[in-house]
Amino acid sequence: MTASITPRGGLEPLMSIGDLSDLIGVPVKTIKDWRIKGEGPVEYKIGNHLRYAASDVRSWLSQCREMSAGTSPTTGLR
Repeated sequence: MTASITPRGGLEPLMSIGDLSDLIGVPVKTIKDWRIKGEGPVEYKIGNHLRYAASDVRSWLSQCREMSAGTSPTTGLR
């Protein structure tokens, strides 16, 4: 069996709140507001820094997707 080697010692790369903002096209303030309301993707709090795993962002985005036009998703709630 061959082990899969990934950057950073096998850990999934984490993105900053700015990276997430750029990725989904939403202002940082909106992401911070979602965090206060318990919405948005789950994050890691490392010291004073918030970091997001790409897998968590993908999972959260799939919950935000409408099943058909005009049908409300779960609105990204955790």
